Amino acid sequence: MKSQISNVVSDFFFEYETQRQVLVRNRRVGVVCRLIQLGVLGYIIGWVFIYEKGYQSTDTAVSSVYTKMKGVGYTNRSGLEQIWDVADYVFPSQGDASFVVMTNFILTENQTMGKCPELPGKDNCSTNTECEEGRFKRTGNGHMTGLCLKQTGTCEVLAWCPVENDATIPDPPLLMSAENYTLFIKNSITFPLFDVTRSNLVEGIDGKYISKCLYHPDNDPLCPIMRLGDIVKFSGFNFTTIAKVGGAIGILVDWTCNLDRAVRHCKPFYTFHGLYGNPGETDRARASVGYNFRYAKHYMEEGQAKRTLIKVFGIRIDIIVQSLARKFDIIPTLTAIGSGVGIFGVATIVCDLVLLYVLPKREFYKNMKYKYTDTHQQYDGVFLNPRTPAFRGLPITKSNRSPI
Repeated sequence: MKSQISNVVSDFFFEYETQRQVLVRNRRVGVVCRLIQLGVLGYIIGWVFIYEKGYQSTDTAVSSVYTKMKGVGYTNRSGLEQIWDVADYVFPSQGDASFVVMTNFILTENQTMGKCPELPGKDNCSTNTECEEGRFKRTGNGHMTGLCLKQTGTCEVLAWCPVENDATIPDPPLLMSAENYTLFIKNSITFPLFDVTRSNLVEGIDGKYISKCLYHPDNDPLCPIMRLGDIVKFSGFNFTTIAKVGGAIGILVDWTCNLDRAVRHCKPFYTFHGLYGNPGETDRARASVGYNFRYAKHYMEEGQAKRTLIKVFGIRIDIIVQSLARKFDIIPTLTAIGSGVGIFGVATIVCDLVLLYVLPKREFYKNMKYKYTDTHQQYDGVFLNPRTPAFRGLPITKSNRSPI
């Protein structure tokens, strides 16, 4: 028993097993095998290593964006001149990555809390019963008092009076000067896996350069200062149209970096995308196009609370940072090579299927590939049948050698 265990352990550690191979001389099968292997090799080199960069590890960045608008707007409404600065036309004012620049507006001034008629078309009526007290409409401006005002043919409401009338949007837009506003983008990113920190104020961009540069995709692709009119144009919109009713534009800051090269080559790339705004240039089927919101300026006058309601039409800017850094790593490299070597086995499987099930001589190839032993036993390295002379202790000669 001890001898048997010793032999098993010895065989396990000091013997090597290999698969039996059959060399098949068949042109069609050989061509199929080589074509599949070439395809697998092309996939590994072309797709896995060159295109997908399978020899590199990847990381995405932690990003921070800070913005600042500059520029002065001018309006002249019925002889009333007014200057609009950054504090008036940017919402919110904290320099977020998402903000709105006002380009058009509707003012409703000197509103006070009280009772007044609703706008025609909002709550039309002919009798008081149509103005149920306490009821209100989603599109209305206030709380119904239960009275129908015959002078206007509408219900009386408790609201900020006079109620806003936004049926007519100023055209041309009141703040067409917004086209010349400038946007400054400051973006910092960190790739934690590679311990790399970068800013869009890359090498060569200093205070002197920023003071005179203006972004252009060909002439100044790294300048962080952009003209609002150019942003609209690069996004595919028309400034006059989007300034009238508002819209949304996305600015994509793309950091795609190969850190196998010097870090100075890791630079941002800006692209502009019109999200919505121009009914004639985007989706004609939309029921609501543009971007607007309301805000109010409250004040006290002679002890009475009043407000100025402003309906803002503007361009919403969303700055989106997209990042991907790559760097050589031995682990994904070996993984890619190992998986590629495994895929080479596809050629063997396909060729075996062709040999064993498709070609006319498939039975011949089966006999060549597989060896059936059944009750045969091994004697001095030769597989013999129990009925052969050698198995019975007789010498092996040419006349009595087993055919197997």
